[in-house]
Amino acid sequence: MNLLDRFLNKVDFNSYEEMKAESQLIVPKDFNFAYDIVDEYARLVPEKRALVWCNSEGDEKILTFKDISLISNKIANYFLSLGLKKGDYIMTMLNRRWEFWCISVACCKVGIVLIPATHLLTPKDIYYRCNSADVKLLIATKEKDVIEHIADAKSKCTTLQKIVYTGEVEGFDYFDKEFEKCSDVLDKSNLEKIDSRKDVMLMYFTSGTTGMPKMVQHNFEYPVAHIYTAYYWHAVVDDGLHFTMAETGWAKCSWGKIYGQWIAGTAIFVYDYNGRFTPTDVLPLISKYGITTFCAPPTIYRFLAKEDLSQYDFSTVQHFSTAGEALNAEVAKQFYDATGKIIYEGFGQTESTVILATFKYMQPKIGSLGKPSPCYDIVLLDDFENELGDNTEGEICIKLREHQYGLVESYKNEPERTQEARGGKYYHTGDLAKRDSDGIYWYVGRKDDIIKSSGYRIGPFEVESALMEHPSVLECAITGVPDPLRGQIVKATIILAKGYTPSEELKKELQDYVKRVTAPYKYPRVIDFVDEMPKTISGKIRRAEIRKQDSK
Repeated sequence: MNLLDRFLNKVDFNSYEEMKAESQLIVPKDFNFAYDIVDEYARLVPEKRALVWCNSEGDEKILTFKDISLISNKIANYFLSLGLKKGDYIMTMLNRRWEFWCISVACCKVGIVLIPATHLLTPKDIYYRCNSADVKLLIATKEKDVIEHIADAKSKCTTLQKIVYTGEVEGFDYFDKEFEKCSDVLDKSNLEKIDSRKDVMLMYFTSGTTGMPKMVQHNFEYPVAHIYTAYYWHAVVDDGLHFTMAETGWAKCSWGKIYGQWIAGTAIFVYDYNGRFTPTDVLPLISKYGITTFCAPPTIYRFLAKEDLSQYDFSTVQHFSTAGEALNAEVAKQFYDATGKIIYEGFGQTESTVILATFKYMQPKIGSLGKPSPCYDIVLLDDFENELGDNTEGEICIKLREHQYGLVESYKNEPERTQEARGGKYYHTGDLAKRDSDGIYWYVGRKDDIIKSSGYRIGPFEVESALMEHPSVLECAITGVPDPLRGQIVKATIILAKGYTPSEELKKELQDYVKRVTAPYKYPRVIDFVDEMPKTISGKIRRAEIRKQDSK
């Protein structure tokens, strides 16, 4: 069983058009994900699977909703014993440790604001986040680099009261042993009342591709909006097993590894590993555990497409999806040719749930972002907030409703930014797209990444997609280089696939290829072959860093 019908006026539809026109969320006034989803499943179907966890060392753990409910009660009592209360902020650096899911639920129960952070943070990242968000408790894995970075940052964390680890670390409490001492019965009578619309449940620091990370805060209604992410885009199935390739420190975890999935009744699969992603480690797990739905960023699909996928069994997987950055059509085609499986694309931000997607009632157009979620009213705007028609490039914006589910509630300590985002008629994503005559949206690029050359506006994604079709290109980034004659010219920064070496002949071949498959004026006049790209710790290419280097 699942709980979908408690939060929707209607669950299933015959078409996308019917879903968009008729679907409405129903969110109880005092909704709390911990009590209304996790504890309710624990009451109704206590042995229903919630989490299937394994790691690269061969360990495995399977938790039911009853398990999650009881463990989260213990953790909630542990938090209370530390003097933590509603409105306090704690941060986790847990990679893919199973404890994260129980901590998330425990925070909901008490009203503590959870800040999931990546385990890849440097000392500067750690003390910046702790001080900016008034973090009182830090829970981390006992990975060597994590311990060292926290030790280097600790003296500069002015608000931090306690650090605990999910393992034995000299001089620090062992988190698992400490919470296990606590009762699995939570006395709610002493807890402060939570306002699901006004109180902050969750906070993320953004990737910081163009500046210092923003502190994005979501309220307690946020999980319900992820029904559209999980059930209608990921197409998760009741009592299935959903696998999203993301660690817990990023918003993609909220998108794919907890909220909408559990509401829809599917279990979450987690593979916990350190270091670089290795496709041959992950691929056998799909058939071993019977994964039913799968989601990964385009970068992962690029790696998968380079493997001999005929050696692996994908028969249990009913649906593949992707988000995080735009998916190049060539990667989708290579994956389909190898597996016969279509990848359903989605688009959104840390500030939102899925905004645009190829939903399960739709036939995908490879390379497109799909159509708007019923949660949002989407328009394309010019620089003066005029709404644009089909086949015209504009900024993807949300026309705000009187009560808008699934969108950033506030930016911590930034009332002006909050007012800009939520105080007007529109929420601006900063991403550009075109809409075709069928209502399908096609990605152009970040507004800041648009190249203006000889009077032309060139979106990097189209040129990147063209280059990705060439077998020599493993990864690429298109940026603008200052030019005295044209204003800017197009530059391609390229990582070559195995078996290819940099040469002037290859540069000419790639330039001619782009001229053939897209408008000739878009071809890269400059090509730079590199061994690695500048990226954020979330894995997104820092085009701004490439531009900065080129401007010196």
